[in-house]
Amino acid sequence: GGLLGGVIAAWATFVPSFIWIFAGAPYIERLRGNRLLSAALSAITAAVVGVILNLAVWFALHVIFTEVEPVILASLGPLTLSMPYPSWSSLDWQALLIAVLSAVMIFRFHLGIGKTLLAAGALGLAARFLL
Repeated sequence: GGLLGGVIAAWATFVPSFIWIFAGAPYIERLRGNRLLSAALSAITAAVVGVILNLAVWFALHVIFTEVEPVILASLGPLTLSMPYPSWSSLDWQALLIAVLSAVMIFRFHLGIGKTLLAAGALGLAARFLL
């Protein structure tokens, strides 16, 4: 059924990553002594942080605004450099309010992620079905 499929999908998604982390961590720590490889690892870390930031901005824009269009900044043949631009008239006030309240719960009141997710989910369901 659906539950078994979800468990298998979660297992196949997350377990390989953890195996690589646990198997490779001792070797990575040994490489930190090498200046050249340490610089490469720092560059990889910076790239990963950039990817995570990009995803956070993308999800925030697409959750808080119902209409987001790409604006092309540059184009060279088949390659284009674009930036998402939200339509301000499509602002979802409920989603924005839930996001702001979640940030306050985490950063001001130091609530954990689990409690914050539960509260945000409950607020989202209430907004969806009651408003």
